Amino acid sequence: MENNSLKNTRIEFHILQSFPVTCLNRDDVGAPKTANIGGVTRARVSSQCWKRQVRLALRDLGAKAGTRTKKVKELLVPACKAQGADHQAAEAFADRLAEILTKDTLLFIGDNEVEALARYGNSIDFDTSGVKEKTLWKEAKKVLDQDRSLKHLNALDIALFGRMVAKLPDMNVEAASSFAHAISTHKVANEVEFFTALDDYADPDEEAEHESGSAHMGSLEFNSATYYRYVSLDLGQLAEQIPADNLADAVESFVKALFIAVPDARQTTMSGASPWDYARVLVRKGQRLQVPFDRPVQAQGQGYLEPSLRELDGFIDSREKMLGSLYGKLGDYRWGDREDFSIDDLVGSLKGHVEDAAPVEEA
Repeated sequence: MENNSLKNTRIEFHILQSFPVTCLNRDDVGAPKTANIGGVTRARVSSQCWKRQVRLALRDLGAKAGTRTKKVKELLVPACKAQGADHQAAEAFADRLAEILTKDTLLFIGDNEVEALARYGNSIDFDTSGVKEKTLWKEAKKVLDQDRSLKHLNALDIALFGRMVAKLPDMNVEAASSFAHAISTHKVANEVEFFTALDDYADPDEEAEHESGSAHMGSLEFNSATYYRYVSLDLGQLAEQIPADNLADAVESFVKALFIAVPDARQTTMSGASPWDYARVLVRKGQRLQVPFDRPVQAQGQGYLEPSLRELDGFIDSREKMLGSLYGKLGDYRWGDREDFSIDDLVGSLKGHVEDAAPVEEA
């Protein structure tokens, strides 16, 4: 995109979110994930865990989404049939393309890209026999490049979270969003819950004293924490990948999805239904700025949220003074410390930055 007035402009989310007894993200032995930061153990939720929940929330909010799958063949076959291929030709063409695209990994693909590949198949009568892999993709790339429907991605989540296709680097998409691993702002020690289960069936032939007791015993780990979450949305990068008139709506969908998304591990037994407690949201040009929370905050009998909030705001305010003109602040919003500023107000304020910038489409 030429005249991209949003280039190097980012929305940065600094979020504090407290959860009671939970196991939001498990490691290979089923324990809550942790990390050693500042010399102490912290609770951790991986970036990919929270990103998946944001992707699912985007769908729930009605945003156009791609499909992340190894089953590209299953997507291509009906698209090829819609282009006039018989079942056998559609299967053969889809088999060949799927082998190239998803041999060792998942593929993130939009429905307009599936349709474009099917149109390419139609242009060669769905016959790839005797065509070498490199030649096949060289010719497919020409067709895809000429396809106006692919000038922009129609799947918001691909634009937000990016894509890498080892066999076809031209399909790579640089992510517009960046997620840090969520970490507790304080020291955490995982705890163990011991549980038992009773058998509902009582054998009438057994004496009463033999019917009591546990039929099953087990244990699982949990923790509780106030998490710091850092998320950055590169508006310039997003503007390169989706139509300009969709940008404001894309920002709205992303912010709302970010707000409602919660990891779903053990939600039926350790409900983690806590929304944001506080968010400092900045619109800035320049280098990204993340709060390290290297020094764990102390509860001192008053909980971890308030000292975490003071540390967060203090760090951001001090860095603004230290960075001077390099700070590049365009907007500064605080959600959660006043009742007259709702999540809708935050969304409206952030959309205003996009609408005011009015990026110009390339002719």
